[in-house]
Amino acid sequence: MRYRVDASRSQFIAQAFAKGLLSAFGHNPSLAIRSFGGEAEFDPAAPNAAWARMIARASSLVVIDEMSEKDRHEIERVTREELLETSRYAETVFRSAGVASRRVSEGRYQVRITGDLSLHGVSRELAIEAMATFEGDELRAQGGFRLRLTDFNIRPISVAGGLLKLKDEVQLSFDILARASGASINASP
Repeated sequence: MRYRVDASRSQFIAQAFAKGLLSAFGHNPSLAIRSFGGEAEFDPAAPNAAWARMIARASSLVVIDEMSEKDRHEIERVTREELLETSRYAETVFRSAGVASRRVSEGRYQVRITGDLSLHGVSRELAIEAMATFEGDELRAQGGFRLRLTDFNIRPISVAGGLLKLKDEVQLSFDILARASGASINASP
């Protein structure tokens, strides 16, 4: 069965981490990716034949932490303009190349999705661990993965003369709800 992402009922979060002498005073910003979509195919009779594709707009990142409006605006600006260069690299795309799954219980599968992540003009192989749950015409996938910014030619930024920097590794987590094709889906802008 083919499923399409319902972005209005899903979330995708990127967590960055500060380092350096002033890191105790800095932010470890959490950013939500607001504009994303995708589709997947899964047949319980042939779970390892599954596939997935996701596309996210890099410019849709917004800070979700409690902080001053000034800090929020600056982190979003620096992330979009200096870190991700969204005017040059508008989309991030993941395409699966293989799926390995293990049935945990009725309608629940532990899955490992391998594929290519294209980010900032660079494609790299990536493995994602997730729990997939099927109920009626809905598929929910929950999981996370880490990536290193430098693997995608992204230079971690520093401020205050290098006293506060972002670590090279970013943690991404997701809770994606997809509905069977033909079901009513709320698309993200």
